[in-house]
Amino acid sequence: MIEQVLTHHNAALRVKITVKTLISVGIIALAVVLPQLVHLALGAPGGVQWLPMYLPILLGGCLLGSIWGLGVGILSPIVSFAITALAGNPMPALVRLPYMIVELAVFGAISGLFSQRIAKNGWMAFPAVLLAAVAGRLVFLMIAAMFQSVSPLSAATVWSQIRTGLLGMILQAVIVPFLVMGLRLLLIKDKESHE
Repeated sequence: MIEQVLTHHNAALRVKITVKTLISVGIIALAVVLPQLVHLALGAPGGVQWLPMYLPILLGGCLLGSIWGLGVGILSPIVSFAITALAGNPMPALVRLPYMIVELAVFGAISGLFSQRIAKNGWMAFPAVLLAAVAGRLVFLMIAAMFQSVSPLSAATVWSQIRTGLLGMILQAVIVPFLVMGLRLLLIKDKESHE
């Protein structure tokens, strides 16, 4: 979606990369801060239930496209782990980190596949988020099943976490598309005012 707006404004490649980088940094920062706020307010179970790191990644994919969405999906849990480990309480936990990297990469890449369609029709954010969430959670479950003999995360544990986070995922499947549609309207309004 951002790509289409920048292209409409005839932005140079350097400007496009700069804008997307700044948005990505903001998305990653939100993916670090939001879980901290949820954990402060609701404790560790709040993170499993409300899935606060997922929201920025889904938003980033819808706005930035699949390649940049993949990037923020990969980098967000790594940056969060690195920063929070310095404080002595790494989030996500080291055992969960590889799973989250893959899961969030899928979230960002799949939601990003819809970015051009969202630029034309904001309602496309709904299938983007829904498909990304289902694919990401399925990949998480499949990886846990494949590696459960060598990892403390079994498929049963992951399935339990998926069920616990279902309400959070449903809320995000509503909140993120409306955020994306709101941003789209602002960008279209801005685009029209410059014509």
